[in-house]
Amino acid sequence: MAARPSRTPAEAYQAALRRAESPELAEFISGLSFELDPFQQQACEALEGGHAVLVCAPTGAGKTVVGEFAVHLALAEGRKCFYTTPIKALSNQKHADLTARYGAGKVGLLTGDTSVNGDAPIVVMTTEVLRNMLYAGSSALKGLAYVVMDEVHYLADRFRGAVWEEVILHLPDHVRLVSLSATVSNAEEFGEWLVEVRGDTTVVVDEHRPVPLWQHMLVGPRMMDLFVGEYATGDDTAGEARINPHLLRRIEEVGRMHAWQGPRGRGNGRNRIPGRSGGTRFRPPSRIDTIQRLDAAGLLPAIVFVFSRAGCDAAVVQCARSGVRLNTEAEVTEIRRVVNARTRDLPEGDLGVLGYWEWRDALERGFASHHAGLLPMFKETVEELFVRGLVKVVFATETLALGINMPARTVVLERLVKYNGEAHVDLTAGEYTQLTGRAGRRGIDVEGHAVVVWQPGVDPKVVGGLASTRTYPLRSSFRASYNMTVNLVARLGAEAARGLLEQSFAQFQADRSVVGVSRRIERNKEALAGYAESMTCHLGDFAEYAELRRKLSDREKALARQNSSARRAEAAASLQRLRKGDVIAVPTGRRSGLAIVIDPGIDPMGEPRPLVITEDRWAGRLSVADFSQPVEALGRVRLPKQVDTRSPRSRRDLAATLRNAGISVPTRDRRRSGPDDDADLAALRRALRAHPCHGCQDREAHARWGERYHRLKSETEQLAQKVAATTHSLARSFDRIRALLTERDYLARNGNEQVTQHGRRLARLYGESDLLAAECLRNEIWQGLGPAELAAVVSALVYEARRDGPMEARVPPGAVSDALTATARLWAGLDEDERRHKLDRTRQPDAGFAWPVFRWARGESLERVLTAAESAGQELSAGDFVRWCRQVIDLLDQIKDVVGAGDEVGATAARAVADIRRGVVAMGTL
Repeated sequence: MAARPSRTPAEAYQAALRRAESPELAEFISGLSFELDPFQQQACEALEGGHAVLVCAPTGAGKTVVGEFAVHLALAEGRKCFYTTPIKALSNQKHADLTARYGAGKVGLLTGDTSVNGDAPIVVMTTEVLRNMLYAGSSALKGLAYVVMDEVHYLADRFRGAVWEEVILHLPDHVRLVSLSATVSNAEEFGEWLVEVRGDTTVVVDEHRPVPLWQHMLVGPRMMDLFVGEYATGDDTAGEARINPHLLRRIEEVGRMHAWQGPRGRGNGRNRIPGRSGGTRFRPPSRIDTIQRLDAAGLLPAIVFVFSRAGCDAAVVQCARSGVRLNTEAEVTEIRRVVNARTRDLPEGDLGVLGYWEWRDALERGFASHHAGLLPMFKETVEELFVRGLVKVVFATETLALGINMPARTVVLERLVKYNGEAHVDLTAGEYTQLTGRAGRRGIDVEGHAVVVWQPGVDPKVVGGLASTRTYPLRSSFRASYNMTVNLVARLGAEAARGLLEQSFAQFQADRSVVGVSRRIERNKEALAGYAESMTCHLGDFAEYAELRRKLSDREKALARQNSSARRAEAAASLQRLRKGDVIAVPTGRRSGLAIVIDPGIDPMGEPRPLVITEDRWAGRLSVADFSQPVEALGRVRLPKQVDTRSPRSRRDLAATLRNAGISVPTRDRRRSGPDDDADLAALRRALRAHPCHGCQDREAHARWGERYHRLKSETEQLAQKVAATTHSLARSFDRIRALLTERDYLARNGNEQVTQHGRRLARLYGESDLLAAECLRNEIWQGLGPAELAAVVSALVYEARRDGPMEARVPPGAVSDALTATARLWAGLDEDERRHKLDRTRQPDAGFAWPVFRWARGESLERVLTAAESAGQELSAGDFVRWCRQVIDLLDQIKDVVGAGDEVGATAARAVADIRRGVVAMGTL
């Protein structure tokens, strides 16, 4: 944001007017070191004017200023503000920002595994925490006036989308909502929905990047602009003419100089550059060359997106081994101070297995990796050092683009393909914009830079399209879950809950999607009325007559298909009976006449295809399609043991044998049962001739209108079915979930569908496997387990290996193995019920984390746990280990709260939490 300039008298007067109209905003601005941009001013004025606001603006544009103003208003009014984010790391970061501004006493943090000052007037939290508060009717909601939903476009997230919509739908009406989103093309649609469900909402959209972004491609040693002239920053609509012609010529030159040879030097047609058939293999510049080139051009700090955890770590090792140093001695000293302060509580014995020394050495050189597998403490340290300019290059996966405040001067994309968990897919325009949006630090850089490393197969025009596309629609991923269903029924009753689901953004979008279809149905109905009038007959009901004609035509076609199918089946059966040496008659076609069967060609998996030689010496295979009737052997001839059908002499000799055999093609009685023998068809013909309209002189003209009427009526009925399937789709899914929960006694079978004791437990279990967890408690399969054993079994409900589907995992024997087997048995029964009710199915339990968390909970060292996992062939980084341990803790905490600490399982869960929450697992949460 720009520094505050001196004002003209006119500007000062306007500012005075604004102060009079928005005194709190004036007070807020007085504490800033910069002027507000117009979109920030507009949104803040609307907020102080009593409106809810939706703000859509690019990454780095300063949307959070509006959220911070909501915090200011809450404090000024003596009320509360909840600041929600989609991920814990962003919550931690925002908590630090607000604490620095308002003091630790006024700011709290709730993220599931962290609870600090939860009764403060300002509380930063993950969205799940607020959702749980709303369902529980928490007393913390008292006095709540504002809720900020940062990164609200996360409601398109497959797993968390429902949480955002639940919060928006359940917040009390008096709470003013501040929604902050990246730029989406359907902001107005989202705003319309917010107005419908939340009341007066001002939509503020700003597509201007505060720091211009230049787009480049690195082709070999040369970095070249992607666009030309006024379009160089890619802010305008894509167009082929805008691509830099010098870049296109350079790529063409590279194509002539090199031939992409693929792995091991062999040709690879998919990646081959048009040009010479031979040549040296093209190699993109190394990471070291790229970084040194950026450094020389003054384009550091940079984020290099690699899209692979292993790739990020390997890049750091590569840079460290190269000997390159990007930091001064003074910077190294400051890095050491920060690292020591952040990691001083790490056990000495864990440093080696954590790779601490290599990590610190890379930081001192100016390099780091950033991905979900990194230890949280390490990740937070990297973020701090990068923001302070002490780390110059970060190699990151796309998770860095999700809300964390780590802008850079330059963003580098090594590839435009990433693995999405199922397959390697091309980046979308939205993903490209989100990633490159990190380039350009407001208030530091006058411009940002996005660099795509060129390699064979990368088309600059495609990159240009990614860089300049502006269509990123927000699509709801909302769907009802078991936990949501019992909570809704408990709070509202079944019918009111059904109505609430109809208000979701998902249903809003679904209903809008059929608006055009509904209009088309109405137009069709008008046309049908016209067609009906045009086929009116003075002799009788022509619609009835037209229906008879259609039924007659349909019956004739059906009989024709039946006869054709029957003849094909008979022909196939007869071909199956042929033997070597049989003489047959080919009835039609170029090969008609007599033929000798050389090989019956019987295929048990398909239709027979006999190999024959005909009278005119043709050799080849016939099929069922060559015979309109069953085939009969007319005679037999003796064949040599070996017949070479490719030999002209052999074919000539066999054709002569066939002619001398004295067998002739018989004449057949082709009379077969046909349509005329069908009683239904005869009845329809009699009814048609007897109908009054049959004698109308305009009969055929009326019939043409009747055909049009029938076709349009069929189309209209199909459209109506589509509308019916789309509208009320969420409510129907909700009804199916209610049916399953009623069967399993989570909802009472009386007419009111009240929530049962089991349902009240389910209402407090949050997660993808909520119903399975409730079933495990209900069936008492976790009774009698020790703390480490319970942690191991519970882990199967939260852990998900980074591959397709759970694999067979080695688990602790005895009680753990038995409990996991019982859990799997419960899941199988639930899966069967979900299939029957046509519901999304609960993920299969994955025991892949059972051994590591079991070892850790019983007190083994981090080194032993990770070494054992590696020996078992398991890919488990220290960061992954900590993340999964915290998810196990979260579920154990839920279990303890649901059954109570006085219950045997509840008490065991509490001890398990204490046993797991130690060492690195307990560090780095704040």
